[in-house]
Amino acid sequence: MPLTFDDLLLRARSLTEGGRRAILGIAGSPGAGKTTLAAHLVRELNRSGTPWVAHVPMDGFHLADVELDRLGRRDRKGAPDTFDAAGYAALLGRLREETDEVVYAPGFERVLEQPIAGAIPVPPEIRLVVTEGNYLLLQTGSWARVRPRLDEVWFCETDEPERIRRLVARHEEFGKDHESAVAWVLGTDQRNADLIAATRDRAGLIVPDSALPTPYEPMGTQTTKAS
Repeated sequence: MPLTFDDLLLRARSLTEGGRRAILGIAGSPGAGKTTLAAHLVRELNRSGTPWVAHVPMDGFHLADVELDRLGRRDRKGAPDTFDAAGYAALLGRLREETDEVVYAPGFERVLEQPIAGAIPVPPEIRLVVTEGNYLLLQTGSWARVRPRLDEVWFCETDEPERIRRLVARHEEFGKDHESAVAWVLGTDQRNADLIAATRDRAGLIVPDSALPTPYEPMGTQTTKAS
């Protein structure tokens, strides 16, 4: 039978059996629906009672533009070496081990396109952390430290024309003209997407577009950029 969103909710709940804190990773190419899925999971799982699930996106570990300028990498922002991968892996370790105090994670400000330190609190009562990003399954450099800190990783997959359409619309929403948006999506974004697609087979579950809540509704928080 086709995978459904209810199936995903049950699978996410099962990760916390025994009462320990678990970390679920959601990977996929830009525009595949990672943030949408993560936000819906967190909202539905927290629907009754005290919130016990937190959303901690990888995007808070973007290097600031001033550092990308210094490194000469700003023209390919979003590539693996434009993130603090070691810092992200270290945060995942803290989230797993430091369960008796609040752990603060960085967010990402959409309008400024910049990371914001200490924007996302993860208090002790959180039993499941949902983290999403492009490179959770990458095995090069400091990215190789990420997967061992995750209990499970799902991979969002959608039709390529639809993924590209979403990305172009996103870039236009945040200030690019249509021509510039298309150029970025087919250039920088596509190179990253090809790299991410090659990690697909390392995921524990492939999540098709049909399993996302319908109609498709890009979701995010004030401090995260949809991906």
